[in-house]
This record gives sequence, structure tokens and C-alpha cells, in this order.
Amino acid sequence: MADSKVILTKSVANLGNAGDVVTVKTGYARNYLIPQGLAFAWSKGAAAQAEAMKKARLAKSVATRADAVAAKDKLEGYVVEIPAKVSESGKLFGGISADAIAAALANVVAVDPKAIDVEVIKTTGEFPAVVALHPEIKANFTVKVVAE
Repeated sequence: MADSKVILTKSVANLGNAGDVVTVKTGYARNYLIPQGLAFAWSKGAAAQAEAMKKARLAKSVATRADAVAAKDKLEGYVVEIPAKVSESGKLFGGISADAIAAALANVVAVDPKAIDVEVIKTTGEFPAVVALHPEIKANFTVKVVAE
């Protein structure tokens, strides 16, 4: 099976960022990346467009890097408290999702729930969490789950 060169229009985990030219299996490009709007087929004209996308992304990342540093200063060491319904044994009815954590952090700093790395929370207590604010900047904070 031949490989295809494609240019990513959005960041794809374990593959690359928007504007990157990557070589993938033809079926993956044809059946997933292109129909989902994540990439388009490579051509000489498209390669120039990809370079422009890369430059724009770099300029944007420099601006967002300053925001990420400011957000890290606010979040580093922060303890976010989330009330939850619990049983007599201290187990939660359900669990605490990254969406719930992001919503609880909204009054401090807006974060993408997908950027939050935390273990599965099924009981009350304190849990360490990490949020990727920028590709190079991460902030450590604590999620404290208390009985409602």
C-alpha cells in the first residue's frame, strides 16, 4: 500500500500540528483525515499555503505563550474544591470529569478540559492534576473533592 503526503489543517495527536506536512497510509488519509477536515492532499501550491499556516501558528503561539505563563502563575499550587454527592462509604455517585474541573477553574483561568491530566476520581480527597497551558508550559494544581 502506498503512502500519501497530506498537510494537516488541525493538530492531530501523535501525528503533528496544523500546517505540518506528514506522510500517512493512503487509507488513513482518504478515509479519516480528509473527510474529518483534519488534512488535505499535498501539492506544490498547498505546500506554500502550509508554510503560511505554520508561520501564523508560530506568531500566535508566541502571543499565547505569554498568556500561558500568566495562567501558570495563577494555577501553580492552586487547590480547586469540587463538591460532589457521595455515599456513606465515601464513594462518589459517578466521577469527577475533566469538564467539571475546567468549569471549577473557570473563575481563576479558562482551560481546555482536554488539556487536564488527572487520575480517575471516584472518592473524596485530594488529587494531583496537571494542565497543559502551552506545548512547553504545564501547571500543577490540586483537585479537592468534598462531600456535598
